[in-house]
Amino acid sequence: MELINVLAALSLWELIQRGWDVLLRDYHWFITKPLDIDLLQRSLEAAILVGILSGVVGSLVVVRGMSFFADALSHSILPGVAIMYQRSRSGDVPNVAGMRDANPLLWGALGAGLVSTVLIGFLTRHERLRSDTAIGIVFAGMFALGIAMVSRVESYAGDLTHILFGQILGVGPQDLNIIIGFSVVVLLIVVVFYKEFMLISFDPLLAKTLHLPTEFFRYLLLLLIATTIVVSLQIVGISLMLALLVTPAATASLITHRLHWMMLLASLIGSACSIIGFYASYHFDVATGPAIVLAATAIFGFVFMEQAIQNQMRQGIYRLREGRTG
Repeated sequence: MELINVLAALSLWELIQRGWDVLLRDYHWFITKPLDIDLLQRSLEAAILVGILSGVVGSLVVVRGMSFFADALSHSILPGVAIMYQRSRSGDVPNVAGMRDANPLLWGALGAGLVSTVLIGFLTRHERLRSDTAIGIVFAGMFALGIAMVSRVESYAGDLTHILFGQILGVGPQDLNIIIGFSVVVLLIVVVFYKEFMLISFDPLLAKTLHLPTEFFRYLLLLLIATTIVVSLQIVGISLMLALLVTPAATASLITHRLHWMMLLASLIGSACSIIGFYASYHFDVATGPAIVLAATAIFGFVFMEQAIQNQMRQGIYRLREGRTG
């Protein structure tokens, strides 16, 4: 009660100053102490990379209205995860591209994601099926197959929980190298084909008029989204993947409508949320994936409210000016 009275007597600026003083005094305990452990340092690096990658690719997802596809794809990777989990339990994991050294579930998820992407792209080609219909069919079928396969694994409930909610502490050195490699490749592709992605996102008719291979870039974008989801799997899990992919980009879209600035802002917001979630997880003993998503949601809520207040103020000023001139 005494603490509440003291806080109530302080102004907002005094609270910020005192909080900053505490942070500087206990800087090692707040900031650097977690990084003394190699495992946690590696986890933070992976989370920041995933935040940047999700922000850039998520911007394309938001401007093209592909959130449902991203959500469906994040659940459609379950069969690949189940297959590699069963093989890893039996010790039957092929040593291809360092698969035994890295998390084999990642490779299974990547394979299932690519299969789902190709199926959805094939079904929606030439508009034989509406995209939401094709996504729903593939999503339901693949997810049901994954559940059926997982249900045959003994004690699967405890062992596969981190697939649903993420297990950032399971990021090993080889896993980090894979995340770095895939992130660099995806970001380079986005940079090289930025103009093409922008054109097919905002003016697909002009893209066809210019004889751009729109079908190729459509498949390429689907593959980039699938790769981003798989890379982010170990950080936030299947259940929360959509939030990390969409929320930072949606926040950036409230601030700017220029795609390149949106990508930059979304990547900064995504990496900042990863850092905030990491330290919140360490100091408050909560799961890292949900902490990252909650940070992203809080930032979105703040920006949304700030934009709403600004719009109301502009409308009020406009009405006042009209009243004076009238």
